[in-house]
Amino acid sequence: MQHAPTSAAVLAVHRDSEHRFSKTTVDTIELQAGLGVAGDAHWGRTVQHRSRVKANLDQPNLRQVHLISQSLFTHVAGQGFEVRPGQLGENITLATAPGWLWHELIALPVGTELHFSQGPVVQLTGLRNPCVQIDDFQPGLFAAMLEKDAQGRLIRKTGVMAVVLQGGLVQAGDTVTQRLPTLPHQAMERV
Repeated sequence: MQHAPTSAAVLAVHRDSEHRFSKTTVDTIELQAGLGVAGDAHWGRTVQHRSRVKANLDQPNLRQVHLISQSLFTHVAGQGFEVRPGQLGENITLATAPGWLWHELIALPVGTELHFSQGPVVQLTGLRNPCVQIDDFQPGLFAAMLEKDAQGRLIRKTGVMAVVLQGGLVQAGDTVTQRLPTLPHQAMERV
């Protein structure tokens, strides 16, 4: 049985035309169907992430949009780190709300659609895999972005990745509703 859609709000949006660790907070981003965030270094039909381009530049871009819940920043603040929206390279920071906490966001199944109030729709493809560059940003933060569950499985906390199904504008204050895919659900893996 599927759960009722859960709504939240966009806290902030970010983009950067260069491959830098953090992204600049902007008033509005434009999502383009099948491509990603207009003006962002990860925009394109095929993979744009530098390490993945080296491996196979023809693979589809499953990392067009990166989303993080604001609650992740609160979580790592409890471990002594200060992280603000955009600093972990996300395109969209979701405001903390029931159903949108960092651990709930990364627990959504592959294929979950996020519908934004101005029309855009993205589909979750997997988890962002934290990289050691996080320690260049703040020493020790890489370890804080990983932990093991009770079964010994690795938990990656650095948000989710998505592809754009329907384009349009996204800005702070927009509402977003999640729609789960049909059963059976598939857990997200790193992409």
